[in-house]
Amino acid sequence: MTAFPCIANAQSPPRLRLGANGVLLYTYTDPVPRNNALGEVRLVQPVIMAHAGALSNRLRFVGTLDLEGLTLPNGELTLGAWGEGFIDRRHPHTYVHELMLSAEHRLRAGDRQVRISLAAGKGFAPFGTDDPMARPVVRYPVNHHLAQILERAAVIVGVRTGPVTIEAGVFNGDEPERPGQWPKLDRLGDSWSGRVTVAAIEQLEFQGSYALVHSPEHRPGSGTDQHKWSLAGRWEGNVRTVPVYGLIEWARTSEAEGFFVFHSLLVEGALTRERSRLHYRLERTERPEEARTLSPFRSVRPHLENSIQGITRWTIHTAGYGYRLGAPSATVDAMPFVELNYGRMSEVRGGLFDVRSFYGKSSFWSISVGLRLNAGMRMHRMGRYGVAQDTAGSAHSAQHGQHDE
Repeated sequence: MTAFPCIANAQSPPRLRLGANGVLLYTYTDPVPRNNALGEVRLVQPVIMAHAGALSNRLRFVGTLDLEGLTLPNGELTLGAWGEGFIDRRHPHTYVHELMLSAEHRLRAGDRQVRISLAAGKGFAPFGTDDPMARPVVRYPVNHHLAQILERAAVIVGVRTGPVTIEAGVFNGDEPERPGQWPKLDRLGDSWSGRVTVAAIEQLEFQGSYALVHSPEHRPGSGTDQHKWSLAGRWEGNVRTVPVYGLIEWARTSEAEGFFVFHSLLVEGALTRERSRLHYRLERTERPEEARTLSPFRSVRPHLENSIQGITRWTIHTAGYGYRLGAPSATVDAMPFVELNYGRMSEVRGGLFDVRSFYGKSSFWSISVGLRLNAGMRMHRMGRYGVAQDTAGSAHSAQHGQHDE
């Protein structure tokens, strides 16, 4: 399984590939805000995907329709999650999660081929790691908005030669405030990012990226800016014939000229034996404690610098087991699973927010039992377009512990 598709494969994929994914999930968490416990059944991550290619795949389309606005109007119960006006619940993504068109041109520089691409549309900025939806752990990490920049109108230039891929993009800084909202096109170009990815060997890649995001949480553009850094290493391949996936990432976001700084360190992995898959994640991430509305799961919007009442640090262990039903090559497959979480939260550098008074304790646990469903095209590594696009479906391999031939 290559980290990026080889040139020969990139020239001859199916012209059109379709797929769908979803997770039927029961989650119980103790405590939730105001020292209660809560259990919910939800359909999470319901997406429909389409990939198309033409002109020997030099012209590509990536489309992902996310229906969480219908199935998760009030978000997914995920203690520690935050962003886009939700807190302790993962926000529903916008209906048009990705809508990107890219064109590629190939040159010769001596004995080396250079591939250049231009991508434009709505999707991810070239920054950080893969969307957690395409990774084995169902629970979204606390660092989602530190480690990815998503749901933006973006123009991205990519260059790839040998094992090195360089991407640079401009996009709008504002985050969406509801699932049906589109980016503010008059803000396109007020933010930018760059990412360098090196495929060290066939199974191993490293990435480093930086982004300057203007007023992400104040849609009119009067909020504070963010400076974001990300470093990560990713492994996907066999270790003595056993399929293994691993990711280690570090992320840092500085806001309001360094007045607020948020750090994250995350390590996760998965190991597959025949139909069984074990996965584990350790995360230590800091998040802003924003002023909340009358609902303890919603934060005040528009966000300003005085909306942050403190910083908390979340240390979370997540372990899970899944069992794949059906053959690896089946068009439709399913994986029932169970996932356990245990975490601790604490205040960082003072502030008005007090963990114990709000949650009733400084630790939490949760259990999730679910069924992951996939039909047709395998889940792709969201956020990589043009020369960085992974058409081989490696993200599905990471989720299900299987590898394409």
